Amino acid sequence: MSYAIIGFGKIGQALAHAFARKNIEVAVASRRPAEALVPQARAIGSTVVAKSLRDALEADTIILAVPFGEHGEVAKALPSWEGKTVIDATNTFGVSPEELDGLPSSAFVAKAFTGAKLVKGFNHLIATTLATDPVVEGGHRVVFLSGDDEDAVAPVAALAKQLGFAPVKLGKLSEGGALVHARGRTWGPLIFQDLFKKEQ
Repeated sequence: MSYAIIGFGKIGQALAHAFARKNIEVAVASRRPAEALVPQARAIGSTVVAKSLRDALEADTIILAVPFGEHGEVAKALPSWEGKTVIDATNTFGVSPEELDGLPSSAFVAKAFTGAKLVKGFNHLIATTLATDPVVEGGHRVVFLSGDDEDAVAPVAALAKQLGFAPVKLGKLSEGGALVHARGRTWGPLIFQDLFKKEQ
């Protein structure tokens, strides 16, 4: 299985740290030329390899770590996404439900990546937390996952475990995916407040 992180800002670099910590090779790419990413990639670890967007997209599993508004441009980089798994780590801060056609953000993203298996994950931790060792006080930091294809969610859960996280599956994008996408400028308390209300 090969991996690539598309987007090399704070979240992309934090994810690269997670791969480097476990000595797992991962390609990284962004709008900038690969050469511009090399110094940062090397500083993170020898298994983090800067590539062009086209070359990075040859990976089996693609982690989408670009700003939400740029996902469409990434989707256009391949004529077909058949056989690819896309892990959507984006958040829609400041995007209204109307702009998403009333869909959970990842269901909206999935429409752009025709043929791909899409899994929502790694989006609820801030970059500084995501970059640190997920093994904390004898436990493992949680990563929430959701997706409409269990055959895709299972290997992403295995990857999360390999990276040292504790994966928690939240069901399909219309269920768990709706819980873990940003609403307006808020992520977290209001979303899980809704979940707890449903359980009471």
